[in-house]
Amino acid sequence: MPIDPRPRRRSLLATGAAGAAALLLTGCSWEEPTAAERGLASAGERLRGAAARGSAALLVRYDRTLAAHPDLAERLEPLRADVARHVKAFGGTGSGASAGPKASGTPKASESTGGSPAPDASRSTGAGVPADPGRALAALANAERAAADALTRALDGAPPELARLLASVAAAGAVHVYLLTDGE
Repeated sequence: MPIDPRPRRRSLLATGAAGAAALLLTGCSWEEPTAAERGLASAGERLRGAAARGSAALLVRYDRTLAAHPDLAERLEPLRADVARHVKAFGGTGSGASAGPKASGTPKASESTGGSPAPDASRSTGAGVPADPGRALAALANAERAAADALTRALDGAPPELARLLASVAAAGAVHVYLLTDGE
């Protein structure tokens, strides 16, 4: 009698069951993470926290600039909304993306609204915002550039998922710099 080269139903079932058991056993591990894994996780947490704080500081800077120069609101509010989303993406606490500068909940954002700006363009308004709108935009662009550069430098030690987020936010910051400087 010739041997049938096709596998039999029993052998397929047995092979499938053995493969499934092997996958389950290797997928379920109750081992403690290694020191290197714990170190990578805590380094990632530190990077995420630093990125959240940096984005929150940038958000406050947008709020102060908007408070000092309400005529720039149309130009700055979409960028500010992006920065607010970045704060949340990093796990920080920031005001909502649709909130205006006065509704941000940051006490320092409202401090810069008092008093009139000085006529000297080199002098800053209450919270370090230049009185001249052009210089205020340049200062905001410099802050965005510095934040994007810091995020780019942090990529080297970041876990993969966080590195993607850092790179994405750094790229958004570079676009913000372009938009704030009109591509100069």
